[in-house]
Amino acid sequence: MRHVNLRLVFATALLAVGWQAGSAVPTLVAQAPAAATPRNPTRAEVVQMMKDISNWGRWGAADEIGTFNLITPAKRKEAAALVREGLSVSMAHTLDKEVLADNPTPFKIEFLMRDGKMLTGAAMDVISSTYHATTTTHMDSLCHYIFEGKTYNGWEIEKYHQATPTREGFGEGPGCMKNSILGFKNGLVTRGVLVDIPLMRGVPYLEPGTPIYASDLEAWEKFSGVRIGSGDALFLRTGRFARRAEKGPWPAAREAAGFHVSVMPWFKRRDIALISSDAVQDVQPSNIEGFPRPIHMLSINTLGMPMIDVADLEEVAKVAARLKRWAFMLTVAALPAPGGSGSPVNPIATF
Repeated sequence: MRHVNLRLVFATALLAVGWQAGSAVPTLVAQAPAAATPRNPTRAEVVQMMKDISNWGRWGAADEIGTFNLITPAKRKEAAALVREGLSVSMAHTLDKEVLADNPTPFKIEFLMRDGKMLTGAAMDVISSTYHATTTTHMDSLCHYIFEGKTYNGWEIEKYHQATPTREGFGEGPGCMKNSILGFKNGLVTRGVLVDIPLMRGVPYLEPGTPIYASDLEAWEKFSGVRIGSGDALFLRTGRFARRAEKGPWPAAREAAGFHVSVMPWFKRRDIALISSDAVQDVQPSNIEGFPRPIHMLSINTLGMPMIDVADLEEVAKVAARLKRWAFMLTVAALPAPGGSGSPVNPIATF
């Protein structure tokens, strides 16, 4: 008898009929013809895309929060209405202290001591982290990516991005005086949507270098019954941490499943407020000359769309699959650091 992968067959069958969230049985949904796989654009085509989908000026010349303007009071109320069980799940990866293949700059914690002993009465410590890395869950602000001397909405770095050297590779000063993480001090409350591509394909994880296209996102919408729309935060699970647990760390900054650059006009049309994944969002390598991370550039610099790198989506994926609900209330709070190009964060999904 020929052996078959029953999990893969089941997931494929669900996709074919369009499994609706909360349904006891699949319901029929018309399927659109499969689109041709987009090719990798040239550098010139990426630059043209930046012009075509730009949000510069959309919310005024002084805007510094970009697509967070799409998160209206009504959107926050919509998100709050998704809470049924009152069950909260962290989507932050627990900080790694060790130097690993995907963690060359681990976080450091130093405990304050006196006479060789920890302080009594009150434990105190100092935590430091190079958080723009591939194992620390963090949010990128809108000054993080610079193109032709400007950050999102046309702020010039020579005027609004300053530091004085203190030692090799480091400096002190105001940093990002426009588009810093301080603009998001009031936090984020909106509808989060989990896109679990491995679940849909019936596999535990995607292999590094696997691109995700707009057609995959639309297939997921039919699979889950959730349409991604204005003001939403999209979380892409590639299964990076499931693969890491099975095979060990690898240099995910250079080799990772993620979004193909062709999804960017789709993000613009849908008016998504924030994107995230369990790696660096961009499929790696991008294979686009001059743009090693075009998703980062187009999202942050062009759309003014912040992102959360390195979300750990394994636990939330289990909860969502058990509940058959892939939309939830998302809450995120960044450190209100003046001049910061980002911040470590702990995104919370509440069902």
